[in-house]
Amino acid sequence: MSTVITEAGPCEVAGASVEGEQLWLQAADAERATGWSLKPEGLCQGDVCVPVPRAAAADYVRGGEVNMAAFWRLLERPVLRDHAGATWMLGAGATERAAALQSLTAPDFSLPDLSGQLHKLSDFRGKRVFLTTWSSW
Repeated sequence: MSTVITEAGPCEVAGASVEGEQLWLQAADAERATGWSLKPEGLCQGDVCVPVPRAAAADYVRGGEVNMAAFWRLLERPVLRDHAGATWMLGAGATERAAALQSLTAPDFSLPDLSGQLHKLSDFRGKRVFLTTWSSW
């Protein structure tokens, strides 16, 4: 069992095969986790299709499986995994991140208050909100 996290959220995938830095998913699981589907013309999402490089096709597709980590890197998007390969983060590309920053709209998220009650940022839309963060690094 592996967890694949994208901008759309986490997705549990039972049939994932992890080989070092490679994440092989059944085509149906890849589509469910990422929104990208395997078609004869390549990997597609909506009207956008990215051809699988012919010279290295075996690095991207084998049988009914798709190497989503390799594909994500082909799209020049960040790929992170935990040491065991059980959790994978397939991040947004630089173009999407830049567009989000220019919109000046924070993405929605939820956090508990000190009493444990969950609050969503979207609950405060239209109101002034002060967000502060802290990190030890």
